[in-house]
Amino acid sequence: MKVIKIFEIVTLLLLITAFHACESFLELPPENAVTVANYFENESDFEQAVTGIYSPLLTINDAGNYSDWALSEMRSDNTHFIYNPAVRGQLEAEHFADFLVEPDNPGIATMYNYYYLIVSRANQVLAHIDGADIETDARDNLKGQALFLRAFAYFKLVRYFGGVPLYLTPVTTMEESVLPRSTVEEVYEVILDDVTEAAQLLPGKADQETGRVTSGAAYTLLGDVNLTLGDYPAAETALKNVTGYGLLTDYAGIFDPQNEGNDEIIFEVEFLEGTVLGLESSFPYVFLPQLEDPAVITGVTPSNPGGGGFNTPTPDLIAAFEDTINDQRYTASIGYYSGASSMSGIVFDRIPYIKKYQHPHSLYGETGQNWIIYRYADVLLMLAEAVNEQGTRQGEAVLFLNEVRTRAGIVDAEAGSQQEMRELIANERRVELAFENKRWHDLVRTGKAVEVMNAYGQRIKENPELYYYLHANTGPIGASYNVNENKLIYPIPFRETELNPDLGQNPL
Repeated sequence: MKVIKIFEIVTLLLLITAFHACESFLELPPENAVTVANYFENESDFEQAVTGIYSPLLTINDAGNYSDWALSEMRSDNTHFIYNPAVRGQLEAEHFADFLVEPDNPGIATMYNYYYLIVSRANQVLAHIDGADIETDARDNLKGQALFLRAFAYFKLVRYFGGVPLYLTPVTTMEESVLPRSTVEEVYEVILDDVTEAAQLLPGKADQETGRVTSGAAYTLLGDVNLTLGDYPAAETALKNVTGYGLLTDYAGIFDPQNEGNDEIIFEVEFLEGTVLGLESSFPYVFLPQLEDPAVITGVTPSNPGGGGFNTPTPDLIAAFEDTINDQRYTASIGYYSGASSMSGIVFDRIPYIKKYQHPHSLYGETGQNWIIYRYADVLLMLAEAVNEQGTRQGEAVLFLNEVRTRAGIVDAEAGSQQEMRELIANERRVELAFENKRWHDLVRTGKAVEVMNAYGQRIKENPELYYYLHANTGPIGASYNVNENKLIYPIPFRETELNPDLGQNPL
């Protein structure tokens, strides 16, 4: 044993001496492996790297019960879950709806990790692209996409978690991996800088490859950020630069996989059915009621039935549709099912479910349904809000609002006071953009979240059966729906505060 240990020590010393004596040796990348040093060499390399920045969005928007919709749409009064007392393994997913999220919740860890994965991959591209020997237009386009995606990721992170560490260059040491938290203001400053530059670099829709972000997407994000910050003139300016898009006549057609990339879509996460690459989406199944055989809705019979019961439309959302006969959004967005369930003793009686994402496909759990992040109706409604908030321009604001209402098939709204217009615009956003992850963020940025969600929680506790607690003597626990300012952001994931104690924890 002594001989072996001495040999190991001598060998180690010889290696250390050799490494110090020849620094150039350390700088040579291995020829049989892909490294940063030998990868970023041509336009194709950068195109692949930028594609890699997009890929975490697939998980973010299709991670089962812990997808982005759980942190946003189901956090609001738009949707709830169907309580199943026999299946309690999904309890932590339910906590997004009932405001009981703890730092060890796997959903917040998933979002935190994957949004930072976007940041990390964008940083690698941005660190190398300015010196790349590629054509200027191609370089600008690729750089613009990386800047947009980093800005978008930080916009989601700051709204979910408040001030977060700002990583703006690739991490190369352990010390660089544990940065302190930046302030909310500092994060927004980076977001604004990134997306402003992206808007100048990116091409318009007509000149961009399908599935990649455009200058219109950057101006939409810039408008959204400024609206969140309350800078209404800047939001208006940005949103009026979103050109080359328009409203489809058929609302349901916006979401049809056979019509993806249509004129209304500004930015969407693309999924692909029928490959072995794992690029399909399954989230439409999560939004179904619990059924023995989902084929009664999907047309595809599974080998092992189960799941569903999340993001279920609430009675509150359904009541927000002012004209359920003529409003094509109502019939396109919400379906009803009556019949047997997979829950013991429960037969559904017109249980609602999200219909807008249900389209024909061949294999169980494998759809080509994309997730739309921004579309032109959102731009028009943000414009209506930005204009209305600037004072006495209600007559102009209502024109943007009525473009959306006219397409929906309902009568025009009349311009009222600024407060009346606020309420009209908020409700129009609620029904037009239902199940698109907008409602929670709208409530927070307009200062209505605490009031609205406490009242909503009280209604659930008073009549739980209306909110899908269908078994006798079930309902939310008393600690749920106690909403205060601390609940407007999520806890920092436990694993992050363990790895980096300087992060601290958000007030719980």
